[in-house]
Amino acid sequence: MFALPALMPALPEILLGVGALVLLMVGVFRDENSTDVVTGMAVALLIVAAAVMVLLPADGVTFDGAFVMDGFARFLKVLVLIGSAVAIAMSVAYARAEKFERFEYPVLIVIATLGMMMMISASDLISVYLGLELQSLALYVVASINRDQLRSTEAGLKYFVLGALSSGMLLYGASLVYGFTGHTDFAGIRAVLTADGASIGFVFGLVFMMAGFAFKVSAVPFHMWTPDVYEGAPTPVTAFFAAAPKIAAMAVLTRTVIDAFQPALTDWQQIIAFVAIASMALGAFAAIGQTNIKRLMAYSSIGHMGYALVGLAAGTATGVQGVLIYLATYLAMTAGAFACILAMRREDGMVEEISGLSGLARNNLVMGFLLAMIMFSLAGIPPFAGFFAKYFVFVAAVEAELYWLAVIGVVTSVVGAYYYLRIVKIIFFDEPAGAFKAMPAELRVVLGLSSAFVIFFGLVSGPLSDAAQAAARSLF
Repeated sequence: MFALPALMPALPEILLGVGALVLLMVGVFRDENSTDVVTGMAVALLIVAAAVMVLLPADGVTFDGAFVMDGFARFLKVLVLIGSAVAIAMSVAYARAEKFERFEYPVLIVIATLGMMMMISASDLISVYLGLELQSLALYVVASINRDQLRSTEAGLKYFVLGALSSGMLLYGASLVYGFTGHTDFAGIRAVLTADGASIGFVFGLVFMMAGFAFKVSAVPFHMWTPDVYEGAPTPVTAFFAAAPKIAAMAVLTRTVIDAFQPALTDWQQIIAFVAIASMALGAFAAIGQTNIKRLMAYSSIGHMGYALVGLAAGTATGVQGVLIYLATYLAMTAGAFACILAMRREDGMVEEISGLSGLARNNLVMGFLLAMIMFSLAGIPPFAGFFAKYFVFVAAVEAELYWLAVIGVVTSVVGAYYYLRIVKIIFFDEPAGAFKAMPAELRVVLGLSSAFVIFFGLVSGPLSDAAQAAARSLF
């Protein structure tokens, strides 16, 4: 039996778990107008969990070593909690306009966030799988939350079928790793690999686990679900999918390869380098012909996960630091971009075609300018945040003597800049296509904060870099 002090490292997760049950009870037993109350409580719960994480640091290990709280976990959990809270806040006006206000939505987001936080702290193959499935099962439902819309139902079904396949591959790989090392805990696996090296059976297990993780970060060649699910799911759900789950999946992949598989560096480094190249290339070229803004953001996210994997492929503390800075920057850019996408609404409904942004700067100069700045940042153009994020991961690759990986990353960045700059051209130089309705207050706040981070990144780059460095060192 666990004493209360022993559970302190998992206090934020316990808060979220109990809070999710309370939210569910409030939603069930209140009248039909419980959605606003549950939504507000869910955002407050996520903020409280983040505050507990920052103000009451309790580093340590609990649940017999299966759950670890360290600087790496704290950094990424704060990002996930911010991403989830922002996603819930951005959904309010959309849900009201589309008439699918359901109290289950924020509850499912909280449950998915609990799964993500378990993934980030997982230090055992079993706890990795438990966190992954808790997140995934909630996300399958969230994708199809708008039952009255065929596209949403289709998106949820596609995500469920392919997600189940990837979970099976991950579990099969974990069983092989356990079978050939005799351990499920990361420390035990690492000790066996250090003493005996990587056997053929272990390498097979490693490949299957990498395939499962690649699906969760929507990396090539396991990206096929991303464009369809992003396009079909309700736009606030797409905004959520593009941010928090990607961060959590990248976190569990990083902890697994660094904590457990570090002695087999040459084996997993090849896999991650290949996946990074394929993701950067597909993200750069496949997005060029897209006309739907959500599909374009799907291919954009595939490319950005490829850039983050460049830092991980280095296998060093500098590389992990680059990954953490990249994920923080990616969260800000994605939140700002989707705040604008959610504001693309006219009297006859939502606009999802890129052509709908034509002449936006003439109708709404502030929104047009800020969206253009976010597009410059996504393209990696200095002096915006996206440039520095790519700089950190490319420097890590060069220091690890992966020169070819850095060169390919730079080339694909140049190709990818085309479709971001095309959106800027449409915003400023095309004939206006008609004004959008006024942007809701919560979207204005999100857009303002994310734009400030993107434009004035130099002011926060020092503290962010120091925090990422300390978090990365906690793994080594």
